[in-house]
Amino acid sequence: MTFRTLTGPPPKRPLPPLATDCHIHLFDSAKYNRQPGGPPAPADALISHYESVQRWLDLERVVLVQGNAYQTDNRCLLEGLDHFGETARGIAAVKPNVTDQDLETMTARGVRGARIMDILQGAVGLEALLEVNARVAPFGWSLIVQFDGCEILQHYDLLTRIKGPYVIDHAGKFLTPPSVESAEFQALLRLIDRGNCFVKIAACYETSRSGSPDYTDVAALSKALIQHAPDRIIWGSNWPHNMATNAETYPDDVHLLDLAMNWAESTETLQQIFVDTPTRLYGF
Repeated sequence: MTFRTLTGPPPKRPLPPLATDCHIHLFDSAKYNRQPGGPPAPADALISHYESVQRWLDLERVVLVQGNAYQTDNRCLLEGLDHFGETARGIAAVKPNVTDQDLETMTARGVRGARIMDILQGAVGLEALLEVNARVAPFGWSLIVQFDGCEILQHYDLLTRIKGPYVIDHAGKFLTPPSVESAEFQALLRLIDRGNCFVKIAACYETSRSGSPDYTDVAALSKALIQHAPDRIIWGSNWPHNMATNAETYPDDVHLLDLAMNWAESTETLQQIFVDTPTRLYGF
C-alpha cells in the first residue's frame, strides 16, 4: 500500500467543471525501471492511486509529466495517456535527435509538450532547449521549463528565443524565494508580458522558507503572478510529491488546492486557471 493520502475531506470551494491538474507523475516499478542518469524513482504512484486523488479533489482532466527517474523512456507516461484517454495530455522528455515517427506516435497518444528540466537530474536541460523547441513545435507541442528561478537573469535571453508557447514551472521555482520587487521576479513578469510565456502554480512546499501552513513567501509570488496575468497561469498538484518519502512529511493535497484557490480569489480567475488556459495550451 502507498503511504500517500489518497482521499479525505473535499476542497473548501467547488472547482469549475473540467478542472485540470496540469502536473502529475506516474511511477510503476513492476513495469518500468529507473534509467541511467536519473534520480531514484519514488515509491510507486500508480494510475489507480491518482484516480483516487482525482475523485477526492474533483479534478476531471490531467496533464501527465515525464518523471526524471525515467529520463527519456516515456513508456509509463504513454501508458497513463492510453488509460485516461481524452481527459489527459502528456509532457514527454525528448532529445533533439528524436525521430519524426516517434513524435507523430506520441502526439497521436496525447503528448502535447516537451519537458526541459535543468535541475534535479532532469533528462534534457537548457542547453538543448532551442533544439528541442525546433523539433517539437511543428507537432503542436509547447515546452515546460524548470530551473532555479534565482538564475533567471542569466537565462532570460535564451527564454526569449523560444518559438511558440512555453510554461515556466512552479511559480518560477525560486530555490530561495525573492521579493516581488526583486529583479529576478520582475524578469519573470516581463517574460509573461512578451506573449508566449505561461507560469504554473505548483509545489510551493518545495521552495518555501516560511513553510506550512501558509507558505507565505511563495504565496506572495503566486498571488502576484495571478494578479499580473490571470489568463497566463495554470495549476498543478505536483502529485505524488516525489521528494516526500513518508506519511509524516507528505503534503496535504486538499490544503494545497485550497491555498491555490484562495490565491486566485474570484470565480472568473478560477475558471481561467483551472479550465480555460489549460484547454488553450493543451488542446483539450
